[in-house]
Amino acid sequence: MRVFAILLIAATTVAGTAARAQDVDWQKVDDAIGRKPAVVAGDVHRYGFPRTDLSITLDGVTIKPALALGGWVAFKPMHGEVMIMGDLVLLESEINPVMAKLIANGVAITAVHNHLLRASPATLYMHVGGHDDPVKLATAIHAGLAERSTPLTPSAAAAPPPAVDLDIAQIEQIIGAKGQGNGGVYQFGVPRREPITENGMALAPDGPPSPATSS
Repeated sequence: MRVFAILLIAATTVAGTAARAQDVDWQKVDDAIGRKPAVVAGDVHRYGFPRTDLSITLDGVTIKPALALGGWVAFKPMHGEVMIMGDLVLLESEINPVMAKLIANGVAITAVHNHLLRASPATLYMHVGGHDDPVKLATAIHAGLAERSTPLTPSAAAAPPPAVDLDIAQIEQIIGAKGQGNGGVYQFGVPRREPITENGMALAPDGPPSPATSS
């Protein structure tokens, strides 16, 4: 009987968590963060914040937002609230004010590092995470991003980029996966094959990289 009671409690907890996950009002999350998700994959909503406002060069090559400037934050229901994780692209001068605002609003900073050595101007990448009410976290992300130099209003759609001048078929054959064109860049998203969990919850792949059509 004791084992049965434990199993019943566990089942009730899982059912309650699933029910609360379904109750997330994604429209309120969209309104709080200030845009629609770039990718929706299952119960994961991923919002794109590419730095289309910046002109970054590396050794004389202009870096397209879809290549290395595509900031994002993903939301996934977990244990009756949501878990977020993301990667924000920031100028050096933006690191301190954005970090201070995020921390003050309950968002954890899990890493700050560089993806583009020798880039001009220098850009850094701030990884964020947290568990809380979805609207509260969306509001916190919006407040943090308001400290950047980038307007939070999504930019108007740009002209279609030129075709990627690469042998796409050969590249896909070598990598063993299908890619997609995005802002003049050909991208691949290759999820892990083995199941990944955190705190007992499965972390499903959150879809392809965020489009670089909004700032």
